[in-house]
Amino acid sequence: MNKDWENKGYVDEIVDKSLDLKAEIRKMCKEKDAIILAHYYTVGDVQDVADFVGDSLALARKAAETDAKVMVMCGVHFMAETCKLLSPDKIVLCPDLNAGCSLADSCKAEDLKKFKDEHPGYKVISYVNTTAAVKALTDVVVTSGNAKKVVDRLPEGDNYIFGPDYNLGSYINEVTGRKMLLWNGGCHVHERFSVDAIAQLKKEHPEAVVMAHLECKGPVLALADVVGSTATMLEYAKANPKKEFIVATEAGILHEMQRSCPDAIFYPVPPEISEGGLGCSCNECQYMKMNTLEKIYNTLKYGWPEVNVDPDIATEAVKPIIKMLELSK
Repeated sequence: MNKDWENKGYVDEIVDKSLDLKAEIRKMCKEKDAIILAHYYTVGDVQDVADFVGDSLALARKAAETDAKVMVMCGVHFMAETCKLLSPDKIVLCPDLNAGCSLADSCKAEDLKKFKDEHPGYKVISYVNTTAAVKALTDVVVTSGNAKKVVDRLPEGDNYIFGPDYNLGSYINEVTGRKMLLWNGGCHVHERFSVDAIAQLKKEHPEAVVMAHLECKGPVLALADVVGSTATMLEYAKANPKKEFIVATEAGILHEMQRSCPDAIFYPVPPEISEGGLGCSCNECQYMKMNTLEKIYNTLKYGWPEVNVDPDIATEAVKPIIKMLELSK
């Protein structure tokens, strides 16, 4: 293989423009016994070609149960690691190894270990948006979709560190009455959503329901009619298919929302109000958008980039994920 591909973290071979990429990808999936998993935040074309589209919890469950020999994880790198941890005998491919996560980057394993050492006796609850190395230092993993359920089922007499998402941890403390120590991390997309932007949209669309992801800041959540994971917001929209919705989360979810609720109107919340009014741009995760049809085609064709996890780390990292899946049933 061309070493330039390895250095770039993805195969950038020029794809024949005359190819029907979606058809070719589905053909290769059948030939190679492969399944494509895509997060709601990826672009619409990627979601359309996937076998399964979901949030972090749903993707983890699918990775644990699939019989396919190959999984192509169209999301970010930690999601591919999670797939490998849950299905170590499978081949896990990631269309672009550069698809990282600002939230995962905010909590390094060495920093968490030091923090644990400074708080002996504390157990660690880690958001799924973390590396395998951080999960290896964790007692139980949670997603935004199951965090409250999992925390509610943990012994109340124990002390906990929750990380890395401060906003999610703060919300869970509030709704459960816990007093977990919170890691000061955040998602660069959800941190940008502002009260002013939502207030302006609400003024323009007074009948619209405001929905906000739990990674948003407290003042934003306080304005929302519906708070929860991407899956929670999607299910609410499906149950109210003819309403208007103001959506404070990564804009990729609007593809599935609109597909599921063609009669509804969805207004993505911009990160801030510009001088010219509400304008937009930065409510997208550039890492999720690194997944493209061309990269999926190439990763299936060449079986690379493949994601593996150090066996010593994997042995410990899978335990809190399994515990999460058990507690969230």
